[in-house]
Amino acid sequence: RMNEYMVGDEPTSREYLQFIVDELKPFIDSPSRTRTGRDDTFLLGSSLGGLISLYGVTRYPEVFGGAACISTAWPSTFTDDDPASNTASIDFLHDAMPAPGNHKFYFDYGSAEFDLEFEPHQRVIDDLMRELGYEHGALWQTHEFEGAEHSEIYWRERVHIPLKFLLTPANKNNE
Repeated sequence: RMNEYMVGDEPTSREYLQFIVDELKPFIDSPSRTRTGRDDTFLLGSSLGGLISLYGVTRYPEVFGGAACISTAWPSTFTDDDPASNTASIDFLHDAMPAPGNHKFYFDYGSAEFDLEFEPHQRVIDDLMRELGYEHGALWQTHEFEGAEHSEIYWRERVHIPLKFLLTPANKNNE
């Protein structure tokens, strides 16, 4: 099913992110007193929104300083619970992820209902993060939430955690 999310070598979400970068962000930043730099600009999403948030940082690393990916619906989640089917995503991320040091990445998942299926897929991503040189802590975190389901109700209960992670300077983030 990965082909549903890809056009050639690019995820189909590129137009959405281009809108955010070229139209929405300038529209918000121009009349407002916002901090417009990369280190103050983040993406956060849940489920497929988590996936597009991660992609946003790979596509626009000069614009976004990080992403929070809550209960990320990895494409492999939809392929008979086979984390190895994440090959296209892993290959893309392996080549597209910014080098460790200037970007923050937060991942989480629950242990109940549909989210229960996400753990093996997230572990593959965690292995990739380590392979790329990220260390779990100030710039990358993955958390499991016991009993949490794939639902806005549960995401609302924990959204303060990735927000604090993203908005706290990296040198002050602790595990």
